[in-house]
Parts: sequence; structure tokens; C-alpha cells
Amino acid sequence: MQEVLHFQSADAEPVERADILTEARQLRRASEGAARGLSLTVRGLRKSFGDNDVLRGIDLHIPAGQFVAIVGRSGCGKSTLLRLVAGLEKPTAGSIAFGEQPRAQDIRVMFQEPRLLPWARVLSNVEVGLGRERSSADAQARAEQALVEVGLGDKRAQWPSVLSGGQKQRVALARALVSQPRVLAFDEPLGALDALTRISMQQLLERVWRDQGFTAILVTHDVAEAVALADRVLVIEDGRIAQDVAIDLPRPRRRGSAELAALEGEILKHLLEGSEDTSDL
Repeated sequence: MQEVLHFQSADAEPVERADILTEARQLRRASEGAARGLSLTVRGLRKSFGDNDVLRGIDLHIPAGQFVAIVGRSGCGKSTLLRLVAGLEKPTAGSIAFGEQPRAQDIRVMFQEPRLLPWARVLSNVEVGLGRERSSADAQARAEQALVEVGLGDKRAQWPSVLSGGQKQRVALARALVSQPRVLAFDEPLGALDALTRISMQQLLERVWRDQGFTAILVTHDVAEAVALADRVLVIEDGRIAQDVAIDLPRPRRRGSAELAALEGEILKHLLEGSEDTSDL
């Protein structure tokens, strides 16, 4: 049975208004011309690999422009769900529908590894994200603008080999952003970074999401990261959604605050409940 939880700050509106507040934020973004995300509806989604049932019936709706984080133990199905949404895998059963028919460039994925081309300079690596539009007259200008957005405008002529880990991930983010996606899926993109670089990248992800209004879906093992970034946290257990936690806290969020710590503690408690083995979290 799916458990739905709502958390809020002490001065927030009544908890039953969380959904209304979320929709109001989306309407405000639309009125400002920033809401570009696609809504997403998943019904009865199942995925099996041979005899291994990874997803066992996922029902989910994500409003356009929402930031959703997905957490759970290794092997619970969270990355499989993301790959299905991104079109990288085909479901065994069930359906995935967007608010309108997406174009190929509307959905992009950022992986844990930057996957940069070592023989291409930074600007050319970003241009790869344009796909068929790479030959357009404005391709270079768009790639340069994407680099500026991630704070690497001065690295356009560098080779990937001279960049730090955080800079490589910024290039990967610029490559994902250059096509102006309407859904951006993140599969543990910050997992290999040191703590300070990771916090900096979290802030960057939040900023570009707020600026561009795409729908964001983040898979992460880091519960603190999930509650700091997301409007909503989904906890996956045994191929099903066990918790759907609305995070109704104002942005920007103060890391280390009592409210974020309480949210993190509640989610971790659920993940750890009844298990003595915590090595795969």
C-alpha cells in the first residue's frame, strides 16, 4: 500500500492545501513564461528482466515543471523507472504518457558519468546535445550559452582531460540543457563528486531548473539531497512506490535546518525500518 506523507514548515499553509500550492506555483511559472515542462502520467507500469520483476505496478502523476526525487535501496527499481520514462527501456506492461507528444529533444538524461568525448573540446561536447540540430546556423551560439548557464563559458576551448570532476559534470549538464529539454532525468549525476563540489552542483541544478521550468526527475541514494532539491520525494520498495512525500518548504532551502533534518529522518526511518543491513543505501 502506497503511503502518502505531507510535510510543511511551521508558518506554511494547512497541509491539505499542498497540492493546490504546487499547482499555483506551476501557474505562476506559466504566467511568467518559464513553465516549459511536460506533465507525466504512469499507469500500471511493470518491468521484468527474465524472471526478475523489477517494477511491479507503478502508478504516478507528475505535474509539468515539478522537481521529483526518487530514492530507495540498490536494486529497488528506481533507475529502471527513470530509464523507462526517458525511453531508454521498454515496459513489460503498463503505460507512460506525457501531457503532449514530446519531440526527441524534449527528454534528456544526465548520468553519473559525464560521458564526454575525449577527442572533442568542451564546446563540441556540448554541441553533441543538439543532435540533428547540430548543423544549424545557431548551434555554436546555443552551446556557448549553455556553457555560460553552468558557469563554464571560459572553458569552451579546453579538452575534457584538463577539467575537474565537477567541471566535467557541468559540461554534461550543459550538453543536456542545450536542446532546451522539457523533461530532464538525472541518474545519480552527483554520486562521484566530493562533498563540497556536490553541494555546489546541487545549487546549480536547482537554479537551472527554476530558470528553465523543465520537469525534473532525480534518482539519488542521498536522502539529504532529495529533500533539499525536490518538491516531492518518492520512496521505491520492491518495485512499488511505498511513500510519496510532499516537500512544501520555501526555496532556497537552508541545508542543515531542523525542518530538512526532520524530513530526512522520516524518510530514512522508513528505508531502514525492519532491516539490519544498511550497506546498500
